[in-house]
Amino acid sequence: MTSPHAQWVRDAAAPFEGWDFAYLNDRMTEAEPPWDYPALARAALARSAEALDIATGGGEVLASFAPFAGRVTAVEGYPPNVPVARRRLAPLGVEVHQANTRSGMPFADQTFDLILNRHGGFRAAEMHRVLRPGGVFLSQQVAGDNLADLCAHFDAPLVAPHNTLDQIARQFADLGCEIRRGETWRGTVTFADVGAIVYFLKAVPWGVQGFDLDRHRTALEALHARAEAGEALAFTYTRFLIEAVRW
Repeated sequence: MTSPHAQWVRDAAAPFEGWDFAYLNDRMTEAEPPWDYPALARAALARSAEALDIATGGGEVLASFAPFAGRVTAVEGYPPNVPVARRRLAPLGVEVHQANTRSGMPFADQTFDLILNRHGGFRAAEMHRVLRPGGVFLSQQVAGDNLADLCAHFDAPLVAPHNTLDQIARQFADLGCEIRRGETWRGTVTFADVGAIVYFLKAVPWGVQGFDLDRHRTALEALHARAEAGEALAFTYTRFLIEAVRW
């Protein structure tokens, strides 16, 4: 069997900016949850006077919701993403702050009537602090057992196994919030080739922590053998949706 290692090296070195996976167009197919997070977010923004998008990445998702009815602010904790988000969001009137959404954000108590979050970490108490009474927290989350089958192939532990709908809903409820909506979903992501997995794992380093071509070559070769035998490189996504209201 001819090793595709040279292609894996190219895929590992390919640039990744913000949260843009266009490099994997036609090489990664993702199932989508039954709910429509973009539609829910747009509807919430249409009713909002003061909204906050946390863990905005490069601002790709938030920008797709424009134009905005009210004022929108964004927060990103990963330093390389901050200038990317600012370039994309400043023309839309969105101010982007670099801040850690778990340890604290540079906003006064009860500032926002809406907080949006797609696939970013947060601390429920901090969300509660900056929400106004009657304010809404709406998030689509990557569940703690996301890609557990892929992680197991690389002998890698799950990074946040306790990030479940039950756990997060309990945290908000303990703060006095109403859980207006909570749903979970499991679906499939399929990679066309092992190089696509290499790029994905380099772009999302918390998936398989310490991922390295040399260190994990045996595991990659095993995946390549599976693909050569006609087996789909399919793994399991898990997501949950939560909508909490502060009273």
